[in-house]
Amino acid sequence: MDKKWIQINSADNVAVALAPLRKGETIEIGPHPFVLKEDIAQGHKFALQDIAADENIIKYGLAIGHALDTIRQGQWVHIHNMKTNLGDILEYTYDKKVLDKPQAGNERTFQGYRRKNGKVGIRNEIWIIPTVGCVNNIAQAIEKACAHVAGSSVEAVCAFPHPYGCSQMGGDQENTRQILADLIGHPNAGGVLVLGLGCENSNIAELKKYLKDYDEDRVEFLVAQDVEDEIAEGIRRVEKLAEAMKNDKRETIPAGELVIGLKCGGSDGLSGITANPTVGAFSDKLIAQGGTTILTEVPEMFGAETLLMNRAENKEVFEKTVDLINDFKEYFKSHNQTIYENPSPGNKKGGISTLEDKSMGCTQKSGTAPVEDVLKYGEQVHHKGLNLLSAPGNDLVASTALAASGAHMVLFTTGRGTPFASPVPTMKISSNTNLSKHKSNWIDFNCGQLVEDKTLDQLSDELMDYVLAVASGELVASERAGFHDMAIFKQGVTL
Repeated sequence: MDKKWIQINSADNVAVALAPLRKGETIEIGPHPFVLKEDIAQGHKFALQDIAADENIIKYGLAIGHALDTIRQGQWVHIHNMKTNLGDILEYTYDKKVLDKPQAGNERTFQGYRRKNGKVGIRNEIWIIPTVGCVNNIAQAIEKACAHVAGSSVEAVCAFPHPYGCSQMGGDQENTRQILADLIGHPNAGGVLVLGLGCENSNIAELKKYLKDYDEDRVEFLVAQDVEDEIAEGIRRVEKLAEAMKNDKRETIPAGELVIGLKCGGSDGLSGITANPTVGAFSDKLIAQGGTTILTEVPEMFGAETLLMNRAENKEVFEKTVDLINDFKEYFKSHNQTIYENPSPGNKKGGISTLEDKSMGCTQKSGTAPVEDVLKYGEQVHHKGLNLLSAPGNDLVASTALAASGAHMVLFTTGRGTPFASPVPTMKISSNTNLSKHKSNWIDFNCGQLVEDKTLDQLSDELMDYVLAVASGELVASERAGFHDMAIFKQGVTL
């Protein structure tokens, strides 16, 4: 790697190490070279000038916190000598930013499945959806017993266990029912077995009230208490679904029908320099094709929310974005939690110092397109273009929420690495090359190339090609490993 550090914006008073730097190393940024006063780990920040106590730390051209004491030129800048600027619930003013909508080039396509209701899927799987945690082991036993069903037309049989569906109150029960209903209707499932116990709050009869426009030939309902051998009956129902799917074939679909979820986790100091900007550029290119992207993890918008608010397509969307942010802050306050909690230990180890630091990088996944709509948790996407979704930062909960809102696939950027999956293909995108080599069994796409030998336009084009290949059937690493997870947002009391 020729380039060992980067000043992201000319207004920044810190730079980021792209490779480990040693104390005494000469840094040539600006007219006056200087010497590092400390070792600087990859992804971490160092001062380009003396920064006085209480003076803002500037990165991405914006404040990410302030100095606790005087920081000298060449010193390490991190949680030991800086602190967030963020406070409590704020009032916001709409300062609409006039944006040029991304322009399309040649129309791109992929090979997908057209469903009877007109929706498009990128997988043809049979999903086993438990209505309640009591039947999780039954669902997994049916999955295991139906391995023989997977073949040319049925690409996989997947059970999605979860601990909910009973002993929940108010909004939690509503969340469970809505997310399960969303997944039952997801177009990546060519067939669905809904497996109930029979005495749960979210029983099949109750859940059916939430189902809309589903294909009765492709959804089977089984109440375990109503049959003598629920596993044998479950196998029979899965085989029946497989028979209904035997003639399903991929066909050419415009890329503009794709819905892609955008998520990050386990970030490092390079995430906002490499992986997130590349995903943002991809998002713009997909939207130019008429496609849809969904950005979530609201707590990691804190500190960068005005950048999204001022991209709102109109005043109504602006107000919905304000509510999105402030409602989540109220959620934190209602549980007596600090709104602006520092990033996770892994984030800090990777060089992220404050929530602003994390958020400025996180929101770059949204690219430059206008915000077209804001979705409630469990709400399905209605508008093409860039959407914001209410969900927490937790990787499994947020990725499941993206799938429930209609995402065919989740692009997950990371500087630390993670093996998890979600109900839909979950593509792991590394911020640095070392991670992609060290955890090649987890990582699908390496954005570390952006500070090595690729331009943003080149790398985002390559990401577009890869997304279309995955949409056409190529498996991501977690799928090859046989992983499939889901998690539902729990906020309240359990009985």
